[in-house]
Amino acid sequence: MTCINDSVNEQSISINVTNESTTNTTKTRTCPSCGHLIKSEEKAGIHNLPGLPAGVKFDPSDQELLEHLEAKVRLDAHKLHPLIDEFIHSLEGENGICYTHPEKLPGVSQDGIIRHFFHRPSKAYTTGTRKRRKVDTDIEGNETRWHKTGKTRPVVVKGKVKGHKKILVLYTNYGKQRKPEKTNWVMHQYHLGDNEDEKEGELVVSKVFYQTQPRQCVRLKK
Repeated sequence: MTCINDSVNEQSISINVTNESTTNTTKTRTCPSCGHLIKSEEKAGIHNLPGLPAGVKFDPSDQELLEHLEAKVRLDAHKLHPLIDEFIHSLEGENGICYTHPEKLPGVSQDGIIRHFFHRPSKAYTTGTRKRRKVDTDIEGNETRWHKTGKTRPVVVKGKVKGHKKILVLYTNYGKQRKPEKTNWVMHQYHLGDNEDEKEGELVVSKVFYQTQPRQCVRLKK
């Protein structure tokens, strides 16, 4: 006898398996013609998509990054893409960008591929407005820290300033006895609003990458 799958009745949900990126639901249905039990599994999550064509990358423009950030800040269900957390990871506290060397951040390596992160800048000190940029300090007291280079630039959308962009470069050997040395690690940080500086605890979005093009060793002048 041939089972007819049209108009089958959903009887029960027998298994629910959830992990950080997928949700699998196995449903048991009964064929109305022969009574045969039919099991089907519904899956959700990026890892169960058929896959993107080779060469497709997540490479949003400055304006598009601010759109993702705005949707994340406002929790706008209409604008926040359901898979955005798969492409832009959120970093909190001691796992944040200014507490961890970039090569230890999720998915980051020295292959030149850009990785994106949501995070919240914090103050370097309890007083003042200076932001924390220090990553770590070695046993000799020399610091590895992010250093802002160039001017903070506005990001314009439809003729209006939507936010701002900072470019930072990672330096090593910050200390009294040595001049800082420039590395190939680069970060572009974006925040919303008219002000050139982000507020403490404000959600920002950054892209981090290792610049693979040859570069001469440059020392930062004090």
